[in-house]
Amino acid sequence: MAPKRKPAEPPRDAEGIFRGVSAFFVPHGVQSRRLEVWKQKLVQMGGRLEKKDADAKGARINHVLAADAKALLRELTADWLHRFQGSVVSFDWLEECLKSGERLPEHKFTINYEEEFKPKKAAGAGGTGASNPAKRSKMSSEDPENHKGTGGQGVKKELATGEHQDASTHVHDGSGVQKGPGQLAHSQTSSGDTKDTVGSLDIEEASSGEPTTYAPPDLNRNITEIFGKLINIYRAMGDDRRSFSYYKAIPVIEKLPFKIESGDQVKNLPTIGKSLKDHVWKLSKLEHFENDEKVRTVSLFGEVWGVGPATALKLYDKGHRTLDDLRKDDSLTYAQRTGLKFFDDIRQRIPRHEVSEMEKLLQDVGKDILPGVIIVCGGSYRRGKSSCGDMDIVITHDDGKSHVGFLPKFVQRLKDINFLREDLIFSINSIEGTDSGVDTYFGLCTYPGRELRHRIDLKVYPRNRYASGLLAWTGNDVLNRRLRILAESKGYVLDDTGLYLATQSSGGKRAGRSEAIVNCHEEKDVFDTLGFPYLEPHERNL
Repeated sequence: MAPKRKPAEPPRDAEGIFRGVSAFFVPHGVQSRRLEVWKQKLVQMGGRLEKKDADAKGARINHVLAADAKALLRELTADWLHRFQGSVVSFDWLEECLKSGERLPEHKFTINYEEEFKPKKAAGAGGTGASNPAKRSKMSSEDPENHKGTGGQGVKKELATGEHQDASTHVHDGSGVQKGPGQLAHSQTSSGDTKDTVGSLDIEEASSGEPTTYAPPDLNRNITEIFGKLINIYRAMGDDRRSFSYYKAIPVIEKLPFKIESGDQVKNLPTIGKSLKDHVWKLSKLEHFENDEKVRTVSLFGEVWGVGPATALKLYDKGHRTLDDLRKDDSLTYAQRTGLKFFDDIRQRIPRHEVSEMEKLLQDVGKDILPGVIIVCGGSYRRGKSSCGDMDIVITHDDGKSHVGFLPKFVQRLKDINFLREDLIFSINSIEGTDSGVDTYFGLCTYPGRELRHRIDLKVYPRNRYASGLLAWTGNDVLNRRLRILAESKGYVLDDTGLYLATQSSGGKRAGRSEAIVNCHEEKDVFDTLGFPYLEPHERNL
Protein backbone atom coordinates (compact mmCIF):
# COMPACT_ATOMS: atom_id res chain seq x y z
CA MET A 1 0.00 0.00 0.00
CA ALA A 2 1.35 3.41 -0.94
CA PRO A 3 2.12 5.65 2.01
CA LYS A 4 -0.45 8.33 2.77
CA ARG A 5 0.43 11.75 1.55
CA LYS A 6 0.63 14.51 4.11
CA PRO A 7 -2.11 17.10 3.52
CA ALA A 8 -0.83 20.27 1.87
CA GLU A 9 -0.18 23.06 4.32
CA PRO A 10 -2.07 26.32 3.79
CA PRO A 11 0.05 29.01 2.07
CA ARG A 12 1.91 31.49 4.25
CA ASP A 13 0.47 35.03 4.29
CA ALA A 14 3.51 37.28 4.51
CA GLU A 15 1.26 40.25 5.29
CA GLY A 16 -0.73 38.40 7.97
CA ILE A 17 -1.60 39.62 11.45
CA PHE A 18 1.66 38.29 12.93
CA ARG A 19 3.92 40.01 10.43
CA GLY A 20 7.05 41.21 12.23
CA VAL A 21 6.67 38.74 15.12
CA SER A 22 9.80 36.63 15.72
CA ALA A 23 8.75 34.31 18.52
CA PHE A 24 10.23 31.74 20.83
CA PHE A 25 7.66 29.27 22.23
CA VAL A 26 8.33 27.93 25.73
CA PRO A 27 7.42 24.23 25.47
CA HIS A 28 6.42 23.62 29.11
CA GLY A 29 2.92 23.58 30.59
CA VAL A 30 1.08 23.03 27.31
CA GLN A 31 0.15 19.98 25.23
CA SER A 32 2.67 19.35 22.47
CA ARG A 33 -0.05 18.95 19.85
CA ARG A 34 -1.60 22.31 20.70
CA LEU A 35 1.84 23.90 20.72
CA GLU A 36 2.52 22.65 17.18
CA VAL A 37 -0.84 23.98 15.97
CA TRP A 38 -0.07 27.42 17.40
CA LYS A 39 3.37 27.45 15.82
CA GLN A 40 1.88 26.54 12.46
CA LYS A 41 -0.74 29.29 12.72
CA LEU A 42 1.84 31.91 13.67
CA VAL A 43 4.00 31.09 10.65
CA GLN A 44 1.03 30.90 8.27
CA MET A 45 -0.03 34.39 9.35
CA GLY A 46 3.30 36.10 8.77
CA GLY A 47 5.29 35.29 11.93
CA ARG A 48 8.65 33.57 12.39
CA LEU A 49 9.78 30.91 14.86
CA GLU A 50 13.12 31.29 16.62
CA LYS A 51 15.18 29.26 19.06
CA LYS A 52 16.06 30.79 22.40
CA ASP A 53 19.68 31.20 21.34
CA ALA A 54 18.64 33.01 18.15
CA ASP A 55 20.01 36.37 19.32
CA ALA A 56 23.47 34.86 19.61
CA LYS A 57 23.23 33.74 15.98
CA GLY A 58 22.30 37.18 14.65
CA ALA A 59 18.53 36.75 14.55
CA ARG A 60 16.31 38.75 16.87
CA ILE A 61 13.51 37.42 19.05
CA ASN A 62 10.92 40.06 19.82
CA HIS A 63 8.26 37.85 21.46
CA VAL A 64 8.43 35.07 24.02
CA LEU A 65 5.22 33.07 24.52
CA ALA A 66 4.67 30.83 27.53
CA ALA A 67 1.87 29.19 29.50
CA ASP A 68 2.68 31.11 32.68
CA ALA A 69 5.55 32.48 34.78
CA LYS A 70 6.56 29.09 36.20
CA ALA A 71 6.76 27.51 32.75
CA LEU A 72 8.72 30.52 31.52
CA LEU A 73 11.34 30.23 34.26
CA ARG A 74 11.78 26.50 33.69
CA GLU A 75 13.18 27.34 30.25
CA LEU A 76 14.80 30.79 30.56
CA THR A 77 17.22 32.09 33.16
CA ALA A 78 16.91 35.36 35.04
CA ASP A 79 19.98 36.67 33.20
CA TRP A 80 18.43 35.90 29.81
CA LEU A 81 15.21 37.68 30.77
CA HIS A 82 17.11 40.69 32.11
CA ARG A 83 18.76 41.12 28.72
CA PHE A 84 15.67 40.44 26.64
CA GLN A 85 14.25 43.56 24.94
CA GLY A 86 10.96 42.20 23.62
CA SER A 87 7.51 41.21 24.88
CA VAL A 88 6.77 38.28 27.18
CA VAL A 89 3.14 37.19 26.80
CA SER A 90 0.98 34.20 27.52
CA PHE A 91 -0.35 31.83 24.87
CA ASP A 92 -3.75 33.39 25.55
CA TRP A 93 -2.63 36.38 23.45
CA LEU A 94 -2.02 34.14 20.44
CA GLU A 95 -5.29 32.28 21.00
CA GLU A 96 -7.35 35.48 21.24
CA CYS A 97 -5.67 36.95 18.14
CA LEU A 98 -6.62 33.82 16.19
CA LYS A 99 -10.20 33.99 17.44
CA SER A 100 -10.65 37.66 16.56
CA GLY A 101 -8.71 37.52 13.29
CA GLU A 102 -6.68 40.61 14.21
CA ARG A 103 -3.60 41.47 16.20
CA LEU A 104 -4.63 42.49 19.70
CA PRO A 105 -2.79 44.75 22.18
CA GLU A 106 -0.33 42.70 24.21
CA HIS A 107 -0.48 44.49 27.56
CA LYS A 108 -3.45 42.46 28.81
CA PHE A 109 -1.54 39.21 28.27
CA THR A 110 1.85 40.20 29.69
CA ILE A 111 3.43 37.62 32.00
CA ASN A 112 4.63 39.32 35.17
CA TYR A 113 7.32 36.96 36.39
CA GLU A 114 8.75 39.32 39.04
CA GLU A 115 6.99 37.50 41.86
CA GLU A 116 8.94 34.34 41.09
CA PHE A 117 12.20 36.12 41.93
CA LYS A 118 11.10 37.50 45.28
CA PRO A 119 12.50 35.74 48.38
CA LYS A 120 10.27 33.16 50.00
CA LYS A 121 9.17 33.81 53.59
CA ALA A 122 10.25 30.30 54.70
CA ALA A 123 13.64 30.28 53.02
CA GLY A 124 16.11 27.76 54.42
CA ALA A 125 19.70 28.30 55.46
CA GLY A 126 20.80 28.16 51.88
CA GLY A 127 18.35 30.90 50.80
CA THR A 128 19.58 33.56 48.46
CA GLY A 129 17.87 36.52 50.08
CA ALA A 130 16.45 39.38 48.02
CA SER A 131 17.52 39.00 44.43
CA ASN A 132 17.47 41.72 41.82
CA PRO A 133 13.98 41.98 40.36
CA ALA A 134 13.58 40.75 36.81
CA LYS A 135 12.39 43.37 34.45
CA ARG A 136 8.87 43.25 33.17
CA SER A 137 7.86 42.97 29.57
CA LYS A 138 8.02 46.23 27.70
CA MET A 139 4.22 46.23 27.46
CA SER A 140 3.81 46.56 31.22
CA SER A 141 3.00 49.95 32.75
CA GLU A 142 1.22 49.07 35.96
CA ASP A 143 3.05 51.37 38.38
CA PRO A 144 0.88 54.40 39.28
CA GLU A 145 4.05 56.50 39.43
CA ASN A 146 4.35 56.07 35.67
CA HIS A 147 0.97 57.72 35.16
CA LYS A 148 2.05 61.12 36.38
CA GLY A 149 1.92 63.82 33.72
CA THR A 150 4.41 66.61 33.27
CA GLY A 151 3.52 70.24 32.99
CA GLY A 152 4.57 72.78 30.40
CA GLN A 153 3.20 74.77 27.53
CA GLY A 154 1.40 72.89 24.79
CA VAL A 155 1.56 73.43 21.06
CA LYS A 156 -0.03 71.76 18.04
CA LYS A 157 -0.52 68.06 17.39
CA GLU A 158 1.80 66.15 15.09
CA LEU A 159 0.27 62.82 14.11
CA ALA A 160 -2.82 64.35 12.55
CA THR A 161 -3.21 66.18 9.28
CA GLY A 162 -2.20 69.80 9.69
CA GLU A 163 -3.75 73.09 8.69
CA HIS A 164 -0.74 74.65 6.98
CA GLN A 165 -0.52 72.77 3.73
CA ASP A 166 -0.43 73.20 0.00
CA ALA A 167 -3.92 73.08 -1.45
CA SER A 168 -2.84 70.31 -3.79
CA THR A 169 -1.86 68.11 -0.85
CA HIS A 170 -4.64 67.22 1.56
CA VAL A 171 -2.58 65.82 4.41
CA HIS A 172 0.81 66.42 5.99
CA ASP A 173 2.47 66.40 9.36
CA GLY A 174 0.88 69.21 11.31
CA SER A 175 3.89 70.12 13.42
CA GLY A 176 6.07 70.83 10.44
CA VAL A 177 8.43 68.08 11.58
CA GLN A 178 9.13 65.63 8.82
CA LYS A 179 9.41 61.93 9.62
CA GLY A 180 13.01 60.78 9.75
CA PRO A 181 14.13 57.27 8.98
CA GLY A 182 13.46 56.22 12.59
CA GLN A 183 15.57 53.13 12.17
CA LEU A 184 16.09 50.85 15.13
CA ALA A 185 19.77 50.90 16.08
CA HIS A 186 21.76 48.85 18.56
CA SER A 187 24.39 50.23 20.91
CA GLN A 188 26.42 48.75 23.73
CA THR A 189 25.88 49.64 27.36
CA SER A 190 28.77 49.77 29.79
CA SER A 191 27.95 46.23 30.84
CA GLY A 192 28.06 44.97 27.27
CA ASP A 193 24.30 44.48 26.95
CA THR A 194 22.51 45.66 23.86
CA LYS A 195 19.91 48.40 24.04
CA ASP A 196 17.62 49.90 21.41
CA THR A 197 17.81 53.52 20.38
CA VAL A 198 16.18 55.70 17.77
CA GLY A 199 18.55 58.52 16.96
CA SER A 200 19.49 59.72 20.44
CA LEU A 201 16.34 58.34 22.07
CA ASP A 202 17.13 55.68 24.64
CA ILE A 203 14.28 53.22 25.12
CA GLU A 204 16.14 50.74 27.29
CA GLU A 205 14.26 49.46 30.32
CA ALA A 206 14.98 51.18 33.62
CA SER A 207 16.73 49.11 36.26
CA SER A 208 13.53 49.14 38.31
CA GLY A 209 11.89 47.00 35.65
CA GLU A 210 9.45 49.71 34.49
CA PRO A 211 9.38 51.07 30.92
CA THR A 212 11.54 54.14 30.36
CA THR A 213 9.41 56.78 28.63
CA TYR A 214 10.77 59.57 26.49
CA ALA A 215 10.16 62.57 28.77
CA PRO A 216 13.10 64.98 28.39
CA PRO A 217 13.37 68.29 30.29
CA ASP A 218 12.60 70.26 27.10
CA LEU A 219 13.95 73.55 28.48
CA ASN A 220 14.86 74.97 25.05
CA ARG A 221 11.54 74.87 23.23
CA ASN A 222 12.25 78.32 21.78
CA ILE A 223 14.94 76.56 19.72
CA THR A 224 13.25 73.21 18.98
CA GLU A 225 10.04 74.87 17.75
CA ILE A 226 12.04 76.91 15.24
CA PHE A 227 13.98 73.81 14.22
CA GLY A 228 10.64 72.11 13.53
CA LYS A 229 9.83 74.85 11.02
CA LEU A 230 13.30 74.85 9.48
CA ILE A 231 13.07 71.12 8.73
CA ASN A 232 10.34 71.74 6.14
CA ILE A 233 11.74 75.06 4.95
CA TYR A 234 15.14 73.58 4.07
CA ARG A 235 13.57 70.50 2.58
CA ALA A 236 11.50 72.76 0.32
CA MET A 237 14.73 74.53 -0.64
CA GLY A 238 16.17 71.17 -1.71
CA ASP A 239 18.66 71.08 1.16
CA ASP A 240 17.84 67.61 2.54
CA ARG A 241 21.15 67.34 4.38
CA ARG A 242 20.48 70.43 6.47
CA SER A 243 16.82 69.46 6.93
CA PHE A 244 17.82 66.07 8.37
CA SER A 245 20.43 67.73 10.60
CA TYR A 246 17.70 69.74 12.28
CA TYR A 247 15.55 66.63 12.63
CA LYS A 248 18.36 64.79 14.44
CA ALA A 249 19.14 67.79 16.62
CA ILE A 250 15.67 68.18 18.15
CA PRO A 251 15.78 65.19 20.56
CA VAL A 252 19.37 66.09 21.56
CA ILE A 253 18.37 69.63 22.51
CA GLU A 254 15.14 68.45 24.17
CA LYS A 255 17.15 66.30 26.56
CA LEU A 256 19.50 69.06 27.76
CA PRO A 257 19.05 69.58 31.53
CA PHE A 258 19.73 73.32 31.20
CA LYS A 259 18.52 76.31 29.22
CA ILE A 260 21.00 77.46 26.58
CA GLU A 261 22.27 80.90 27.55
CA SER A 262 25.78 81.00 26.04
CA GLY A 263 27.61 79.57 23.06
CA ASP A 264 30.01 77.64 25.30
CA GLN A 265 27.13 75.44 26.54
CA VAL A 266 26.59 73.85 23.14
CA LYS A 267 30.21 73.22 22.13
CA ASN A 268 30.17 69.54 23.07
CA LEU A 269 26.66 68.49 22.08
CA PRO A 270 26.71 64.96 20.55
CA THR A 271 25.64 64.30 16.93
CA ILE A 272 25.55 68.02 16.14
CA GLY A 273 28.13 69.48 13.78
CA LYS A 274 30.03 72.75 14.30
CA SER A 275 27.89 74.84 11.94
CA LEU A 276 24.71 73.59 13.58
CA LYS A 277 26.14 74.29 17.05
CA ASP A 278 26.72 77.90 16.00
CA HIS A 279 23.19 77.96 14.68
CA VAL A 280 21.77 76.62 17.96
CA TRP A 281 23.33 79.53 19.80
CA LYS A 282 22.06 82.05 17.26
CA LEU A 283 18.56 80.64 17.48
CA SER A 284 18.64 80.86 21.28
CA LYS A 285 18.80 84.64 20.73
CA LEU A 286 16.36 84.52 17.75
CA GLU A 287 19.09 86.02 15.54
CA HIS A 288 18.34 83.64 12.68
CA PHE A 289 14.79 84.77 12.06
CA GLU A 290 15.67 88.42 12.61
CA ASN A 291 18.61 88.49 10.18
CA ASP A 292 17.85 85.88 7.49
CA GLU A 293 15.30 87.45 5.15
CA LYS A 294 14.64 84.28 3.19
CA VAL A 295 13.91 82.12 6.22
CA ARG A 296 11.85 84.87 7.84
CA THR A 297 9.77 85.45 4.70
CA VAL A 298 9.21 81.77 3.92
CA SER A 299 8.14 81.28 7.55
CA LEU A 300 5.66 84.18 7.31
CA PHE A 301 4.12 82.90 4.06
CA GLY A 302 3.85 79.44 5.63
CA GLU A 303 1.47 80.89 8.23
CA VAL A 304 -1.11 81.52 5.50
CA TRP A 305 -3.55 78.62 5.43
CA GLY A 306 -2.95 76.40 2.39
CA VAL A 307 0.60 77.65 1.79
CA GLY A 308 3.13 74.94 2.60
CA PRO A 309 6.93 75.28 2.63
CA ALA A 310 7.37 74.44 -1.07
CA THR A 311 4.77 77.00 -2.16
CA ALA A 312 6.15 79.59 0.27
CA LEU A 313 9.60 79.17 -1.30
CA LYS A 314 8.19 79.56 -4.83
CA LEU A 315 6.43 82.77 -3.78
CA TYR A 316 9.68 84.09 -2.31
CA ASP A 317 11.56 83.22 -5.52
CA LYS A 318 8.94 85.21 -7.48
CA GLY A 319 10.03 88.28 -5.54
CA HIS A 320 7.27 88.43 -2.93
CA ARG A 321 8.32 89.67 0.50
CA THR A 322 5.07 90.74 2.23
CA LEU A 323 1.48 89.56 2.56
CA ASP A 324 0.42 92.52 0.41
CA ASP A 325 2.65 91.09 -2.34
CA LEU A 326 0.77 87.80 -2.08
CA ARG A 327 -2.60 89.53 -2.41
CA LYS A 328 -1.57 90.69 -5.88
CA ASP A 329 -0.58 87.18 -7.04
CA ASP A 330 -3.25 85.63 -9.29
CA SER A 331 -1.72 82.15 -9.03
CA LEU A 332 -3.03 81.55 -5.49
CA THR A 333 -5.74 78.91 -5.14
CA TYR A 334 -9.15 79.63 -3.66
CA ALA A 335 -8.12 78.07 -0.34
CA GLN A 336 -4.91 80.12 -0.21
CA ARG A 337 -6.74 83.36 -1.06
CA THR A 338 -9.27 82.56 1.65
CA GLY A 339 -6.50 81.92 4.18
CA LEU A 340 -4.87 85.21 3.19
CA LYS A 341 -8.18 87.16 3.34
CA PHE A 342 -8.87 86.02 6.91
CA PHE A 343 -5.20 85.89 7.99
CA ASP A 344 -5.70 88.20 10.98
CA ASP A 345 -8.99 86.53 12.02
CA ILE A 346 -7.48 83.05 12.01
CA ARG A 347 -4.57 84.15 14.21
CA GLN A 348 -6.89 85.31 17.00
CA ARG A 349 -7.37 82.78 19.77
CA ILE A 350 -10.81 81.59 20.83
CA PRO A 351 -11.80 81.83 24.54
CA ARG A 352 -12.48 78.44 26.12
CA HIS A 353 -16.08 79.21 27.05
CA GLU A 354 -16.87 80.03 23.41
CA VAL A 355 -15.31 76.76 22.22
CA SER A 356 -17.43 74.92 24.79
CA GLU A 357 -20.60 76.58 23.50
CA MET A 358 -19.73 75.78 19.89
CA GLU A 359 -18.93 72.14 20.79
CA LYS A 360 -22.40 71.89 22.37
CA LEU A 361 -23.96 73.37 19.23
CA LEU A 362 -22.16 70.82 17.05
CA GLN A 363 -23.24 67.94 19.32
CA ASP A 364 -26.89 69.05 19.25
CA VAL A 365 -26.95 69.43 15.47
CA GLY A 366 -25.15 66.11 15.00
CA LYS A 367 -27.49 64.13 17.27
CA ASP A 368 -30.49 65.62 15.50
CA ILE A 369 -29.16 64.13 12.25
CA LEU A 370 -27.76 60.89 13.71
CA PRO A 371 -28.79 59.79 17.22
CA GLY A 372 -25.83 58.35 19.14
CA VAL A 373 -23.17 60.17 17.14
CA ILE A 374 -20.02 60.95 19.16
CA ILE A 375 -18.64 64.47 18.65
CA VAL A 376 -15.61 65.62 20.66
CA CYS A 377 -13.53 68.79 20.41
CA GLY A 378 -9.88 67.81 20.67
CA GLY A 379 -6.77 69.98 20.50
CA SER A 380 -5.81 72.43 23.22
CA TYR A 381 -9.46 72.60 24.31
CA ARG A 382 -9.50 68.93 25.31
CA ARG A 383 -6.14 69.43 27.02
CA GLY A 384 -7.78 72.07 29.25
CA LYS A 385 -6.28 75.25 27.81
CA SER A 386 -7.97 78.61 28.49
CA SER A 387 -7.99 79.52 24.79
CA CYS A 388 -7.62 77.72 21.45
CA GLY A 389 -6.12 78.55 18.09
CA ASP A 390 -8.76 76.53 16.22
CA MET A 391 -11.31 73.77 16.75
CA ASP A 392 -10.43 70.14 16.02
CA ILE A 393 -13.63 68.09 15.97
CA VAL A 394 -13.38 64.28 16.02
CA ILE A 395 -16.49 62.26 15.15
CA THR A 396 -17.57 58.60 15.11
CA HIS A 397 -20.46 56.27 15.95
CA ASP A 398 -20.31 53.22 18.18
CA ASP A 399 -22.14 50.93 15.74
CA GLY A 400 -19.22 51.15 13.31
CA LYS A 401 -21.36 51.90 10.26
CA SER A 402 -23.70 54.89 10.79
CA HIS A 403 -20.80 57.33 10.35
CA VAL A 404 -20.78 56.54 6.62
CA GLY A 405 -22.20 59.52 4.72
CA PHE A 406 -22.80 61.56 7.89
CA LEU A 407 -20.37 64.41 7.16
CA PRO A 408 -22.08 65.89 4.03
CA LYS A 409 -25.40 66.11 5.91
CA PHE A 410 -23.68 67.61 8.94
CA VAL A 411 -21.81 70.24 6.92
CA GLN A 412 -24.95 71.27 5.03
CA ARG A 413 -26.96 71.67 8.25
CA LEU A 414 -24.19 73.81 9.78
CA LYS A 415 -24.17 75.99 6.67
CA ASP A 416 -27.94 76.36 6.86
CA ILE A 417 -27.61 77.91 10.32
CA ASN A 418 -24.75 80.15 9.12
CA PHE A 419 -22.15 78.48 11.36
CA LEU A 420 -19.85 77.18 8.61
CA ARG A 421 -18.90 80.00 6.24
CA GLU A 422 -16.00 79.16 3.90
CA ASP A 423 -14.82 75.72 2.72
CA LEU A 424 -11.13 74.88 2.47
CA ILE A 425 -11.04 71.09 2.05
CA PHE A 426 -13.93 68.65 1.73
CA SER A 427 -13.08 64.98 1.19
CA ILE A 428 -15.48 62.02 1.50
CA ASN A 429 -13.94 58.53 1.69
CA SER A 430 -16.32 56.55 3.90
CA ILE A 431 -18.79 55.72 1.12
CA GLU A 432 -16.16 54.20 -1.20
CA GLY A 433 -13.94 52.96 1.65
CA THR A 434 -10.89 54.85 0.37
CA ASP A 435 -8.19 56.54 2.49
CA SER A 436 -9.00 54.38 5.56
CA GLY A 437 -12.64 55.46 5.31
CA VAL A 438 -11.94 58.81 7.00
CA ASP A 439 -14.02 61.84 5.97
CA THR A 440 -12.53 65.33 6.25
CA TYR A 441 -13.80 68.90 6.24
CA PHE A 442 -11.55 71.92 6.84
CA GLY A 443 -13.15 75.35 6.82
CA LEU A 444 -13.95 78.58 8.60
CA CYS A 445 -16.77 79.12 11.09
CA THR A 446 -18.19 81.97 13.14
CA TYR A 447 -19.36 82.19 16.73
CA PRO A 448 -23.13 82.88 16.66
CA GLY A 449 -23.77 86.59 16.18
CA ARG A 450 -20.23 87.45 15.04
CA GLU A 451 -18.39 87.71 11.73
CA LEU A 452 -14.89 86.93 13.07
CA ARG A 453 -13.68 83.76 11.33
CA HIS A 454 -12.22 80.79 13.18
CA ARG A 455 -10.57 77.69 11.75
CA ILE A 456 -12.46 74.43 12.23
CA ASP A 457 -11.57 70.87 11.22
CA LEU A 458 -14.14 68.07 11.16
CA LYS A 459 -12.80 64.49 11.00
CA VAL A 460 -15.14 61.48 10.86
CA TYR A 461 -13.47 58.14 11.70
CA PRO A 462 -14.70 54.55 11.56
CA ARG A 463 -15.05 53.32 15.15
CA ASN A 464 -11.99 51.04 14.90
CA ARG A 465 -9.81 54.05 13.98
CA TYR A 466 -11.36 56.59 16.32
CA ALA A 467 -8.93 56.07 19.23
CA SER A 468 -5.89 56.93 17.09
CA GLY A 469 -7.72 59.86 15.54
CA LEU A 470 -8.75 61.30 18.90
CA LEU A 471 -5.23 60.81 20.27
CA ALA A 472 -3.63 62.53 17.28
CA TRP A 473 -6.02 65.48 17.20
CA THR A 474 -5.76 66.01 20.95
CA GLY A 475 -1.96 66.30 20.84
CA ASN A 476 0.16 67.93 21.85
CA ASP A 477 2.80 67.72 19.15
CA VAL A 478 5.55 66.82 21.62
CA LEU A 479 3.62 63.80 22.89
CA ASN A 480 2.64 62.76 19.38
CA ARG A 481 6.25 62.88 18.22
CA ARG A 482 7.39 60.78 21.19
CA LEU A 483 4.68 58.18 20.60
CA ARG A 484 5.51 58.03 16.91
CA ILE A 485 9.23 57.53 17.60
CA LEU A 486 8.44 54.88 20.20
CA ALA A 487 6.10 53.10 17.77
CA GLU A 488 8.79 53.04 15.08
CA SER A 489 11.29 51.59 17.53
CA LYS A 490 8.92 48.71 18.31
CA GLY A 491 8.05 47.81 14.72
CA TYR A 492 4.88 49.85 14.34
CA VAL A 493 3.73 52.88 12.38
CA LEU A 494 1.41 55.30 14.21
CA ASP A 495 -0.68 57.99 12.56
CA ASP A 496 -4.16 59.43 13.00
CA THR A 497 -5.82 56.48 11.22
CA GLY A 498 -4.39 53.71 13.39
CA LEU A 499 -1.47 51.78 14.84
CA TYR A 500 -0.06 49.52 12.12
CA LEU A 501 2.65 46.90 11.84
CA ALA A 502 5.61 48.29 9.90
CA THR A 503 6.59 46.70 6.61
CA GLN A 504 10.13 45.56 5.87
CA SER A 505 12.06 46.24 2.67
CA SER A 506 14.30 43.64 1.08
CA GLY A 507 17.28 45.09 2.96
CA GLY A 508 15.59 44.63 6.31
CA LYS A 509 14.83 48.32 6.77
CA ARG A 510 11.33 49.51 7.56
CA ALA A 511 9.66 50.71 4.38
CA GLY A 512 6.29 51.93 5.64
CA ARG A 513 3.09 50.67 7.18
CA SER A 514 1.37 47.42 6.39
CA GLU A 515 -2.38 46.82 6.22
CA ALA A 516 -2.27 44.97 9.55
CA ILE A 517 -3.82 47.32 12.12
CA VAL A 518 -3.65 46.75 15.88
CA ASN A 519 -7.10 46.72 17.46
CA CYS A 520 -7.19 49.80 19.75
CA HIS A 521 -10.70 50.61 20.94
CA GLU A 522 -9.67 53.39 23.31
CA GLU A 523 -6.74 55.80 23.49
CA LYS A 524 -5.36 53.84 26.44
CA ASP A 525 -4.96 50.78 24.20
CA VAL A 526 -2.48 52.74 22.06
CA PHE A 527 -0.49 53.84 25.11
CA ASP A 528 -0.51 50.33 26.56
CA THR A 529 0.54 48.63 23.34
CA LEU A 530 3.52 50.98 23.07
CA GLY A 531 4.37 50.60 26.76
CA PHE A 532 3.91 54.33 27.44
CA PRO A 533 2.12 55.30 30.69
CA TYR A 534 -1.39 56.57 29.95
CA LEU A 535 -1.88 60.33 30.23
CA GLU A 536 -5.25 61.97 30.73
CA PRO A 537 -5.93 64.73 28.16
CA HIS A 538 -5.05 67.52 30.64
CA GLU A 539 -1.70 65.80 31.27
CA ARG A 540 -0.66 65.98 27.61
CA ASN A 541 0.60 69.58 27.61
CA LEU A 542 4.20 68.39 27.50
